Amino acid sequence: MDGRDAQAQGVGAIELTSNRFPLALLPGRLAVCRMDAKEKPPAWVFDTQGPVTCVVRTPDELSIVCGEDDVPRSATAVERGFRAFQLQGPVPFTTVGVVSGLTAPLAAAGIGVFVLSTHDTDYLLVKEAQVERARKLLASAGFPTL
Repeated sequence: MDGRDAQAQGVGAIELTSNRFPLALLPGRLAVCRMDAKEKPPAWVFDTQGPVTCVVRTPDELSIVCGEDDVPRSATAVERGFRAFQLQGPVPFTTVGVVSGLTAPLAAAGIGVFVLSTHDTDYLLVKEAQVERARKLLASAGFPTL
């Protein structure tokens, strides 16, 4: 039984706090870049001043989310044109359903997302052409944009 099942059945010591948080729409456009798994991240990635930068390495790839102006030349694939909504956290680890609350109304409307999480909060990336539509849907779902 996972945490959601336990909660639904009233079992276990799961603390459910409000899973609705306000959002901030961060400035700037972002890109999601794929690089060879054996490549090292560019040194600048750890010093960038952009609204959000993320580096994730798996055995199969190195992915970097960065400002569009910072796309590494060695990227093998790049998806541009994202804007980032930031949950105004911190979001406690005991909070259940935040990401599904964000993504479900967008999925139902046919809006694709790219999700990032940090220790303190979550980021929801959507294509710039869908930002206003996403903002309205998220507000209707209890996630107002400040």
